Amino acid sequence: MIHTILKETFGYAAFRPLQQEAIESVMDGKDVLLVLPTGGGKSICFQIPALAKPGLSLVISPLIALMNDQVLALKENGIEAYSLHSNIDYDEKIRISNAIEAGDAKLIYMSPEGLLNEKMMSYISSKDINLIAVDEAHCVSMWGNDFRPDYVKLSSLKTHFPDVPIMAVTATADKATQQDIVTTLQMKGAQQYVGSFERENITITALPGLKRMQQILAFLADRPGESGIIYCTSRKSTQQLADKLNAEGIDAACYHAGLDSQIREQVHQDFIYDRTKVVCATIAFGMGIDKSNIRFVIHYNLSKNIESYYQEIGRAGRDGSEAEALLFFSYADISQLKRFIDDSAAEDTYKQVQHAKLDRMWEFSNTAHCRTNIILSYFNEYKSEGCGHCDNCLNPPETFDGTQYTQMALSGVYRAQERITSNILIDILRGSSKQEIMMNDYHRLKTYGVGRELPYPDWRSYLTQIIHQGILSIDYSDGGRLKLTPLSHEVLFESRQVNLVKFVWQDKKAKPAKAAVTVNREDVDKDLFVELRSLRTRLANEQGVPAYVIFPNKTLEELAAVKPQTKVAFSQINGVGKLKLEKYADDFIQKIKEYEGA
Repeated sequence: MIHTILKETFGYAAFRPLQQEAIESVMDGKDVLLVLPTGGGKSICFQIPALAKPGLSLVISPLIALMNDQVLALKENGIEAYSLHSNIDYDEKIRISNAIEAGDAKLIYMSPEGLLNEKMMSYISSKDINLIAVDEAHCVSMWGNDFRPDYVKLSSLKTHFPDVPIMAVTATADKATQQDIVTTLQMKGAQQYVGSFERENITITALPGLKRMQQILAFLADRPGESGIIYCTSRKSTQQLADKLNAEGIDAACYHAGLDSQIREQVHQDFIYDRTKVVCATIAFGMGIDKSNIRFVIHYNLSKNIESYYQEIGRAGRDGSEAEALLFFSYADISQLKRFIDDSAAEDTYKQVQHAKLDRMWEFSNTAHCRTNIILSYFNEYKSEGCGHCDNCLNPPETFDGTQYTQMALSGVYRAQERITSNILIDILRGSSKQEIMMNDYHRLKTYGVGRELPYPDWRSYLTQIIHQGILSIDYSDGGRLKLTPLSHEVLFESRQVNLVKFVWQDKKAKPAKAAVTVNREDVDKDLFVELRSLRTRLANEQGVPAYVIFPNKTLEELAAVKPQTKVAFSQINGVGKLKLEKYADDFIQKIKEYEGA
């Protein structure tokens, strides 16, 4: 049944990795924690069970814009889905209530505070609820990058719905956050599915923040007409950057929480409907956007942590086509972010964690190693080979054999029983006589002083690289202590060589090559693709929906490569479900036939 829904409703012939396992578990009544990258197909994992099971499914979502976008896309596929929030009028609430009472509604999207309202909870509890999906589930954890107190209150869900399975989904959760989600939501015996965090279609580049405006203009000149987001730290900089881009003839708008709500909504809608191509925004923008054809994300300033950075770049290339992420960084950025942490009203423990995470982000921006593997190791996924789609892999620096230094570090962590931080490890290796070293008898370890010939900055650089390569990891839930990883054993006992780089501050001069995509770019008829895109725009305007809701760019590329001229052939294209086949096949097939002269 779930395969039939996948094909006939959503238009896909096969599940992506872990989707089927997660769906089958929740169909069996089990709680599920699902961690997949942005664009990895998380939503379909609770939408299919909602359609396959009798009754009503609840989806908890943090933002109204996110609810509305998902509901719009579901309705385009013929699914009775609704969003209940403070912005809908009385008549719409009556229509939703009638649909629920008639048994027509399959999915209801709500905010945590909306659901946990006493009156609403009493009403919903009387219905046949078959599934509760908690979207953006990392919001329940103080270890996550977007902690929200209202999400913590969702711990009461199991009290109200003890027999209803919960599916918690997120794209950004390290090991500590994953455990916190399971514990907070009281998910007993939860099945945990954690997919790869690698986004192979995104090329990642990081550059020192020198002449940023000139670099952005050069970047955009190579990508005319493409949709993208430029993230800035301050509200003022979003406006200034948008003004400069408009002065250069680039269609840009600014977005931040200080704008009037109607203006924010207009910017959001203009971007969704491709009327505005570039949005300069604070991180208040983007989380609620389910726009699949964003081709690039630029960070005008350094991100506050790797989770935020990973989530933000994940808003590009959701359709699977190639996309780019460009990060600018400077000492001024990290100084400002440190002030934000210090000036906040958060508890000291939380501040310490955020400082440590910011340090990792700074190290990421400065690294000479594979940037993708740094992200992977941060989320406890370990690869020894480079990704091939970041600037350091595409333009690799010179390296030297640093195996001996790596083995010294690993031995120090092992002999200290994984109870030390990076700074203590360096002090041990350099033979420091600091009080903490002596009090804990670290001076009696065999590794004490074995690396005293290297200066502290050199050890800091090498240790950072070792962590970035996934050979050591930092456990933030255990005071930032160093832990061995599966790769540690290979280095210590299987003669695995480790290459290290002496960091040199320099601009990356060569332009990164494009990342590979599923559809061979050489097979895509670019002129036909343009015509199909124009047809999609016309149909979208006629129906008053965003263009990507009809078909994502990935589907148009496949159409322009395969050029189907029958409904049977058209139905085999990824993204073409039963409803969309009936709704759009004739128009697109006619356009293809006209183009081919058939």
